[in-house]
Amino acid sequence: MPVILLTDNGSVRENATRQLRKLADNLSHKTGYCIHPVSLKHADRIPAEKLDGSPAQIFQKFMVEKLLDGELEFILLPIFFGESKALTSFVAEEIILLKQRFGDFKFEIAEVIYPLPTGEELLTQIIYEHIMLTQKHNNLSMDNIVLVDHGSPNPKVTEVRQHLASMVQKLLPEDCLLEQAVMERREEKKYDFNGRLLKDWLLDKINAGEKSAIVILMFFLPGRHAGKGGDIVEICQSVMVQYPDFKISISPLISEHSEFISILEKRLKNKIS
Repeated sequence: MPVILLTDNGSVRENATRQLRKLADNLSHKTGYCIHPVSLKHADRIPAEKLDGSPAQIFQKFMVEKLLDGELEFILLPIFFGESKALTSFVAEEIILLKQRFGDFKFEIAEVIYPLPTGEELLTQIIYEHIMLTQKHNNLSMDNIVLVDHGSPNPKVTEVRQHLASMVQKLLPEDCLLEQAVMERREEKKYDFNGRLLKDWLLDKINAGEKSAIVILMFFLPGRHAGKGGDIVEICQSVMVQYPDFKISISPLISEHSEFISILEKRLKNKIS
């Protein structure tokens, strides 16, 4: 049986590792396979005492340990929207170095969460349900809804958000427009493909006389950017402090939806079967 890694990019926030571990446990119970929560980077900076005394597992160290144990088959389940350079560059380079050291072994990467051009119907449904849940829970207007991702200098990352937004749009009422924004982006004009900054988008709505907005997170796990105390919360709170009559509601993270685990299960079954 291959060693199965459930992998995110990694965060210095302990909540990200805790959520990754929770997903791995749930996927293990659902599939009957042993799933290892392994971040690519960063998480090894989290003090072990913040993780119940159990340090986060990091890709390079984890792979070395398993190869020393004699394991020769691996499957990586990526918690990535698209073909990130973390997968196509960082992981690929690490595997080359490991094979130079340990000899040949089998290493496969399962399909990403939202592969283009096909997309992922279940993720589209999750985003739609997060819109409706956030609107209903806070009783806000459906007039101003924005799908927000991190922002990237790689146009292919923006293409994933654009494709996902277009698919979700088809599920929404005809008079409801799902707009898009980024948490951060580079200033040069050549990065205009990223679209509007979230803060600028919110200020545009305020200047247009709008009273509320719904921010939909295109983030899987909590961390420095999303979730409690993250950058997006701080951006929204700073706007509401400056404009107290303007209300902003933020959706749950994608991994908090009960059906997200089904996407991971499908990706794993496609590799094992």
